[in-house]
Amino acid sequence: MDEGTLQTFRTFIAFGLTLLLVMLRLEAQRFGAAEYDEPTGGRLPSFWRRLSWYVVGVGGVITILWIHPSPGLELFLSPGDGGIQLGFALAGAGVAIAVGIAMWRYRHVRLPDVASYPGAILNEIATAFVDEAVFRGALLGFLVIVGVEPNVAILAQALTYTLATRLGAPGRNRAMFLLSLIIGLVAGWATALTGGIAASFLGHAVTRVAVFLTTGHAGQPAARGDEIEEIERRRRAPEGWRIVTGRDAGRER
Repeated sequence: MDEGTLQTFRTFIAFGLTLLLVMLRLEAQRFGAAEYDEPTGGRLPSFWRRLSWYVVGVGGVITILWIHPSPGLELFLSPGDGGIQLGFALAGAGVAIAVGIAMWRYRHVRLPDVASYPGAILNEIATAFVDEAVFRGALLGFLVIVGVEPNVAILAQALTYTLATRLGAPGRNRAMFLLSLIIGLVAGWATALTGGIAASFLGHAVTRVAVFLTTGHAGQPAARGDEIEEIERRRRAPEGWRIVTGRDAGRER
């Protein structure tokens, strides 16, 4: 097998792995690794199931790096030129958006339960890395390689990413769906501009963590009226009223 044929063969293998990783993202909920996967009924997602998603996702990205003839140049799987600086700017914008979502939904920053910090933050960072490597890296790179116009390629990968997160399913928060689409578009633009995924990964990860820290949710705020404090507020007696217990009622008689 000559060198050209070998490189073509390796490119096809890398493309196949990319499609498998897109499918893995579709199944993130089964592994407890989706953004909207939060503890219900006091039960935490299975650590080992979630860990297996991380291992397969990161392992698949590493395999693409090893197999593809030029992953840094053609698939954007490198830091890029000026990626860190742009990443900090995107991170700042992401924090502002997260605070804006919290103020719009709750009228204040709603900090999460401290016990949920380690798992949620790890999940946000790990999924952000896999997302950027797969969608803004490999998928965007392959679209450009086959001749898709760059702006169309950025839009295509952003739509694919947003659908893969399943945030558009019935009952899901539309603000989070829109945020995922914005992340896909801005991250794609940043990747094309810098030639790498460092900026998109930094901006994506910080935005997701900021949403968690300001709304108290990993990625799916509850419907209006369903938050714990909102339910508790409805149960309270109106201001100025006094709750009459059985003993109080007996004294009044």
